[in-house]
Amino acid sequence: MTFQVSPGVITSEVDLTTVIPAVSVSTGAVAGPFEWGPVESVRQVSNELELVSQFGKPKTNSALTFFTAANFLAYAGDLRVVRSANSKSNNATANQKSVTATVQAGHVIQIKDETAYSAGLTAAYTANTAFVARYPGALGNSLKVGVWANSNVALSTWQYGSFFDKKPGTSYFVAQNFQAGANDEFHMVVVDEDGAITGSAGTILEKYPNVSKAPNARDEQGQSIYWQDVLFRQSKYVYGAGQPEDYQGNDNGWGVAAANGTFYTDMLATENSFSFILGTDETLTDGDNIRGLDLLKNVEQVDIQLVMAAGHNQTVQLDLINNVAAGRKDCLAFVSPALANVQAADVTTAVINYRNNALSNVSTSYAVIDSGWKYQYDKYNDVYRWIPLNGDMAGLCARTDAERDPWFSPAGLLRGQIKNVIKLAYNPTKANRDELYKNGINPVVSFPGEGTMLFGDKTLLGRPSAFDRINVRRLFIVLEKSIAKASRSSLFEFNDEFTRAQFVNLVEPFLRTVQGRRGIYDYRVVCDETNNTPEIIDRNEFVGDIYVKPARSINFIQLNFVAVRTGVAFEEVVGKF
Repeated sequence: MTFQVSPGVITSEVDLTTVIPAVSVSTGAVAGPFEWGPVESVRQVSNELELVSQFGKPKTNSALTFFTAANFLAYAGDLRVVRSANSKSNNATANQKSVTATVQAGHVIQIKDETAYSAGLTAAYTANTAFVARYPGALGNSLKVGVWANSNVALSTWQYGSFFDKKPGTSYFVAQNFQAGANDEFHMVVVDEDGAITGSAGTILEKYPNVSKAPNARDEQGQSIYWQDVLFRQSKYVYGAGQPEDYQGNDNGWGVAAANGTFYTDMLATENSFSFILGTDETLTDGDNIRGLDLLKNVEQVDIQLVMAAGHNQTVQLDLINNVAAGRKDCLAFVSPALANVQAADVTTAVINYRNNALSNVSTSYAVIDSGWKYQYDKYNDVYRWIPLNGDMAGLCARTDAERDPWFSPAGLLRGQIKNVIKLAYNPTKANRDELYKNGINPVVSFPGEGTMLFGDKTLLGRPSAFDRINVRRLFIVLEKSIAKASRSSLFEFNDEFTRAQFVNLVEPFLRTVQGRRGIYDYRVVCDETNNTPEIIDRNEFVGDIYVKPARSINFIQLNFVAVRTGVAFEEVVGKF
């Protein structure tokens, strides 16, 4: 408070209403190959329809990543997706005049997403390249753009003319601002020419009526109607690169600012369809997949808690465990053994060997391994596929959060039921489960009449500890994340009795709530002169010690049945056996 030098009244406010904030604990994440969509960019997906819309339907090379994501979304509605791609994968392109090998001259770079396009990378394409697929990949080869700019010919002569109300003409902008200006409008459609996107060849994906050839053209609300701008804002499939038409004589050219002149419109019938070619999907390397995972490492930029390995091999799994989950320390990595392991002659030994050999150096409570793969139906291709179970494991945790709390185990009859299972590649017996569990592997089991369920809740921590259980690790993630976030309000305050008491009063009600919701048995918060010594204070530090007795999940049940004689009182025998 400032000192006053003359009489007056000053008011001030002190905010002591800080509380422990709620934090997200159910957000999943996956990175890997997809058929479509932005490359090396973190995108949010809420359901399977959005997954298909943004990243395309699954094909052979992308099925494991796609269905891992889709399986997670069957339990929860918040997923972060990264499409990994080989840097040599190309965007399909369409030539200005005809689809020939000459397009290759303009096909030189990979546009990964909207940011890359808007940064001007299209300058690398030759002037002959009229359109570019929005994302890399062979799926772009199915695209075609149809353009109709001729206001002198009946619209019905164009194969897509019936989809538009009237012929293109002069935009409101040109008519109002240039007395002698005319014919800047044209119609445009984006078509699934080969049917690879929709399953039906010739399907119109998008249509754009009355867009303009003039970069300065605007609609009545002031928004650009220039065809390249419209595609950039609205299209899910294509960008505009060069101009689709040359111009002759004194006519205004495509891409030239509107002025007092007529735009050239006499496009020949053979020139108003632009088919795409030369899009490629190069095989992903481990480095490509790890580069996708790199985007998930930043704790401050990407908020995730459940990261899935999909069908990645041991090299990528180790990076996921060590550099993403254990590196962040606020999420769990979920991995599965290789398909070859669960199809081996001795499956139990093969799965254990995978854990002890491929993941031999892993001892962390921030990772979880399950026992196998499931067989499920691919409705997009009418086939059955083997899919790893790690997407379901993460999904069970997210569903547990919604139904109970993160500190409840996701396993068992009540919360461990797995969806979309035709059969398991490996259904371990009791003896098998004993061996798996001793090695930190969580069995997934199908019981007749009871369904398929997760039947274990261990982490990959290699030593006995409370943190070798999923529920305890997730409990501490919640506590640490929530309290750390709230504690930021103490930064730059004085380390005195008032601030320390304020911290204790902030944390204890939160812990009481967790205790009341069965997350912990007991707790104690210490933040006073005993742990904030003069030396600590002089180093500008602040210490709060939080002691917690975590609740433990039941993994083993013993039922003792004792037969007694008719004349024996129960009080005589209870507790004796």
